[in-house]
Amino acid sequence: MTVELVAVEGEVWSGEASFVFARTTEGEVGVLPGHEPTLAQLTEAGVVRIDGTDGSSVTAAVHGGFLSITPEGVTVLAEKAELADDIDVGRARDALSRADESEPEGVEAKARAEVRIQVAESGG
Repeated sequence: MTVELVAVEGEVWSGEASFVFARTTEGEVGVLPGHEPTLAQLTEAGVVRIDGTDGSSVTAAVHGGFLSITPEGVTVLAEKAELADDIDVGRARDALSRADESEPEGVEAKARAEVRIQVAESGG
């Protein structure tokens, strides 16, 4: 199936895949070819993993957006998406330490930083 991972800044990844995993506001979704058409909202701080048909795998920290599954393929439309190899773990750890959980924005910043660290350390 054809998969596109697109953020506001532009295309992050595209290609042929055998499996897509995403975290949505309704729960975790695993997508195989032939999946029922679906539109789902992504979590504010989540993980998307794409298993390519060539045996490769890419993992991204994704912040907000939508997952669209059609007979033609899967499109992940994210507000922000970073591939594991592009994440600066030091900066993510700094953001985590600065997050003030007493403010709603701080709770979201903490969750985003934690996901970025998780994805980067997974080596996606």
